[in-house]
Amino acid sequence: MTRQSEERLSLLGEGPPDFPPTHQALGDPNGLLAVGGQLTPEWLLAAYKRGIFPWYSDGQPILWWSPSPRCVVLPDRFSIGRSLRKTLRRGRYTVTFDRCFGEVIQACSEPRAQDDGTWITGEMREAYLEMHRLGYAHSVETWEGDRLVGGLYGLAIGRVFFGESMFHRETDASKVAFAHLVRQLQFWGCPLIDCQVSNPHLTSLGAVEVERAAFEQLLARGTAMSDFPRPWTLSRNIAL
Repeated sequence: MTRQSEERLSLLGEGPPDFPPTHQALGDPNGLLAVGGQLTPEWLLAAYKRGIFPWYSDGQPILWWSPSPRCVVLPDRFSIGRSLRKTLRRGRYTVTFDRCFGEVIQACSEPRAQDDGTWITGEMREAYLEMHRLGYAHSVETWEGDRLVGGLYGLAIGRVFFGESMFHRETDASKVAFAHLVRQLQFWGCPLIDCQVSNPHLTSLGAVEVERAAFEQLLARGTAMSDFPRPWTLSRNIAL
C-alpha cells in the first residue's frame, strides 16, 4: 500500500461506529476502507449491514474492507454439481446447525497446509463467539459418525447470511455443509449469501461476482427482512 493510499483511509475511534461511505474503499487490495474501531456486537452489526467486514492478522490494527466486485451466492440460482450430488447421495455425512460453534471456528482458524498464519485471531474468535451467544453467528457442521470432519460459520442479519470461513478434514465435507446451508436458506427466503472475495473454491460452489451497486441493493433488501427462524434447525423435507 502506498503512503497516498494510507492517507486516504479513515481512522476510526472507539466511540459509536462511524464508517465512511463504501465507495471510498481502495481498489487494491480488495477494498480496504478503514482502520481502527472495535469488534463489539455494535460495531460488527453496523459494519455488516453496510457491506463492510473486518479482516486482519495478529500485530495489525483492525482493518475494515468493502470490496467490489463482491463474491456472492444467490440461493434461488444455486445448483449442486454432479460430483457433489454423488457425494450427497452416498449418505456418508450428516449435517447439523449450531451444535458446536466453538469447535468450528477453532478448526477454521487453524493454519492451512499452504499458509503458516491465520486471519482468525484470538480477538476475532472471541468476537464471533459473542455474536453466536447473541444469536447472530451460526455454524454448520458435517459429521462422519461422531467425528467433526467439516463445516463453516458466518453471521445472519435479517435474511442475509454472511459467510466467514469453512474447513474440511475429509473430501467434500465443507461442500456438503455449504449445500445444506444454501438449500435451508433458500427455503427460508434468503435472497443473498455474502462470500466477500472470490476464489476458485467458492466459484466451484456456484459463487458469482456482482458490482457494488447491485450487491448493496440486495443487501439492503435482505437485511430489512425479518430474521431467520431461531433456533436454527435443518428442515428434513428439503430436497438437495
